[in-house]
Amino acid sequence: MVTGGTGFLGSHLMKAFAAHGYRNAATFGSETYDLTHEKEVERMIADLKPEAIVHLAAVVGGIGANRLHPGSFFFKNLMMGTLLLEHARRVGVRRFVSVGTICSYPKFTPVPFREEDLWNGYPEETNAPYGLAKKMLLVQSQAYRQEYGYDAVNVLLVNLYGPGDNFDPESSHVIPALIRKCVEAAERGAPSLPVWGTGKATREFLYVEDAAEAIVRASEKLTDSEPVNLGAGREISIRELSEKIAALCGFRGKLEWDPTKPDGQPRRSLDVSRAKKLLGWSATTPLEEGLKRTIDWYRSNR
Repeated sequence: MVTGGTGFLGSHLMKAFAAHGYRNAATFGSETYDLTHEKEVERMIADLKPEAIVHLAAVVGGIGANRLHPGSFFFKNLMMGTLLLEHARRVGVRRFVSVGTICSYPKFTPVPFREEDLWNGYPEETNAPYGLAKKMLLVQSQAYRQEYGYDAVNVLLVNLYGPGDNFDPESSHVIPALIRKCVEAAERGAPSLPVWGTGKATREFLYVEDAAEAIVRASEKLTDSEPVNLGAGREISIRELSEKIAALCGFRGKLEWDPTKPDGQPRRSLDVSRAKKLLGWSATTPLEEGLKRTIDWYRSNR
């Protein structure tokens, strides 16, 4: 059973499970079960009787959304994870896969981020409530394994992108936000385009189909509750990323940077050696190829 399986990553994960021969993978939307309420979690488990749970469901967004909704992001993500894992343990769900976020890492983590650095400081302020709520599921997983011998495992995802992403300007992450802005600016022949921040911050981006494959392997292969980074292992500055997206979208105007807007965490790039060792997995989709597929999907489906 996949929570969040109707969302961006979830829809790709459901296809990946099917491609691996899983015939009984199930999912649902938040309108069917609201996992922030204990009775709803109990009802979902009683109805679906899962043997294993992959927990993707989350309330997420970019820097703007995180600044506007820190309280609801914290509460909803914390409650979903805590309630799901507790009730899965109570009724004997055999395996629980928690899909976390690199927003849980400290603001000034040395690059590349190594899993053992996860507790060496406070997360970047704009997404700390979200990152810490997701991080608590790692603590719960390890505590439940220690006390109950419960089989819970954890992966940490870098920024995702790809077909089916969220392109809503109020809540989208950086790649879909830039794609939408650049496509629209190119179509109206705009001479310039405002972009948040200085462009100096770096990020790492993982194509969504690569992420789905990694989660399937983690579901099958991980044997303890230590976190495992899932990323592409390469970083790019927001300025270089923006220029690349603008060129691929056909926008020829000027990118105007607004340094009064936040950059977020200064750098993000993962050490993915643990994933290679434990899962036999590494990302295979080059950034430019993934961006082209995402732009094509947006133009066809907006």
